[in-house]
Amino acid sequence: MNSEDKKTKLRHLIREHSLLQGEAFTLASGETSQYYFNMKNTTFHPEGSLLLSDLILGLLEPYSVDSIGGLEMGAVPIAAAVTCRSSQKGQPITGFFVRKQTKEHGTKALIEPNQPVGTRVAIIEDVTTTGASALQAVDAVKEAGCEVSVIITLVDREEGAKEAFAGRNLPFHALFHASDFNISAT
Repeated sequence: MNSEDKKTKLRHLIREHSLLQGEAFTLASGETSQYYFNMKNTTFHPEGSLLLSDLILGLLEPYSVDSIGGLEMGAVPIAAAVTCRSSQKGQPITGFFVRKQTKEHGTKALIEPNQPVGTRVAIIEDVTTTGASALQAVDAVKEAGCEVSVIITLVDREEGAKEAFAGRNLPFHALFHASDFNISAT
């Protein structure tokens, strides 16, 4: 299956399993919306995780990253799927996640597993709105001495994330935009 067919199939899965409409939803940004992408229904779907992994690996090719991850919880299933698929394709990329708060026991780590200084990372998100969650992950990995090569999201709600990333000179790619689902960015 070629990339366009994979993308079409993934868009269908997102529409069928993850796009919720018809009531007021509170977003991570604090805003309310008449639609919501509950991406766990797609990222934990067997076919969904395979399709998104292949599409993300295609986007990563020009960046030669060492590791992929992002802010818990949305990035976790995506990073896990991509790391597994990258190994199957003979080009292994490790994964990580950034906690919203430093762990208070054990290693007391903010980033799990620890990423060595100089690691080239891709930040992944399931849905972007303003970009604040991805930028929280960016700041954490940069503070740990890593280099952020690119930010990738499954769905961009088209509500400021692209501009926020551009303002920090961070390359950004979205597999889909809210407008791809014939809904307005409200």
